[in-house]
Amino acid sequence: MKRHQMALAATGLSAALLLSACGGSDDKDDDKASSPSDAPAGAPKDGTIKLVVADYGSGDGSQQKYWDGVIQSFNAKVPGVKVNLQVINWDDIDKQVATMIQNNDMPDLLQTGGYADKVVDDLLYPVDEVMSSATKADFVDSFTPAATVKGKQYGIPFTSSTRQLIYNTDLFAKAGLTEPPKTWDEVKSFSEKLKNAGVKVPYGLPLGKEEAQGEFMNWMLGNGGGYKTGDKYTVNSPANVEALNWVNDNLVKTGLTESNPGTKSRKDVFTDFYGGNVGMLNSHPTMIATLKKDYPNVKYATAVIPGKTGPQADTLGVCDWMMAFKKNGHKDQIKAFLDHAFSTDQQLKFQEQYSFPPVTKSVMAKMTANPANAGLKPYIDLLPKAKFYPLNDVAWDVISPKIKEQLGSAVSGQSPKDVLDQLQKEAESAVSQQKS
Repeated sequence: MKRHQMALAATGLSAALLLSACGGSDDKDDDKASSPSDAPAGAPKDGTIKLVVADYGSGDGSQQKYWDGVIQSFNAKVPGVKVNLQVINWDDIDKQVATMIQNNDMPDLLQTGGYADKVVDDLLYPVDEVMSSATKADFVDSFTPAATVKGKQYGIPFTSSTRQLIYNTDLFAKAGLTEPPKTWDEVKSFSEKLKNAGVKVPYGLPLGKEEAQGEFMNWMLGNGGGYKTGDKYTVNSPANVEALNWVNDNLVKTGLTESNPGTKSRKDVFTDFYGGNVGMLNSHPTMIATLKKDYPNVKYATAVIPGKTGPQADTLGVCDWMMAFKKNGHKDQIKAFLDHAFSTDQQLKFQEQYSFPPVTKSVMAKMTANPANAGLKPYIDLLPKAKFYPLNDVAWDVISPKIKEQLGSAVSGQSPKDVLDQLQKEAESAVSQQKS
């Protein structure tokens, strides 16, 4: 389990952590077959599966309510399979799941942020074994590389997001700007005009610990870079170094961002945008729902993120995953539940409730055809071109926190090249530990 322990070390996990239950039960007697003759034709053997999911809500119980609805509709079709649900806060789920694994008390299904370390430890079913071919074929194709390890798909996309430039049209008009920037040079010149017009933060740049790895990837993609080239990490590639130097020299040192962007969280910058203090920034799709609901007076538009010489051909894609554990041997029950949970009707309810772009083609078609999703449509349209973190590599579980911790220093006085050189060493070390 050495490689699994390496991934857990990145979360600061201690073996002393205790698992706290958040609903549902684990009555072992429920796993005994009841009356198979009562099950519909083709249904799996009766039994119980445990489903552990992350809470994406605001603590208002909406996530519990959503999954209760999925389970209820599933049991209307397959009454013999009981689903014990446990909803865990996003900030706590990885630690609690790690404790489950250490205690050999794995769930049958888990929905959270990463899966690769569990593949390394041979804990998961390949998707082909727990999902029908029709359900699997409905996923948007761009997810497949990030979901696949050594030719087999283990990750099941559940939530997704892409990135767009969002800009305050009133502030742009105040600065005499009638369209969004398309190149890095225009980002700088437009930001200068916004500053001259009295805009407090012309360009929002959250390079703090919350999601520095995402903000930086937006800039890397705009210069043809990325975290990997083929199978090798190239964090300090010339393209990446050039991108980070450009941001530091042209936006940070010139006072066109908030003060101390290396310490700013995405949440802080989003809040400043809602308050009318930020001219433009790289946005998350959930901003659209927030603006519509809570800030209807903020006028905005979105556009493709500018690249060095023109609009980016690719976008950052982010995905969280469902995965199926082998330990309890409930393959047939898992398959029945997953085919239901990833049906068009069930997925549509979730994605529209939380304003996430869909992970399946059928839901994509329905959401883009619905005028109510007009604000979300640009993010959805980018999904087929999305580029993801190297989520299928367990070393990423170690590298990503290092990027979050260290990248901000590149816009806080340290040399961007030195910072990326150090992160490259961290990447190579993580890969070496993975192989040992």
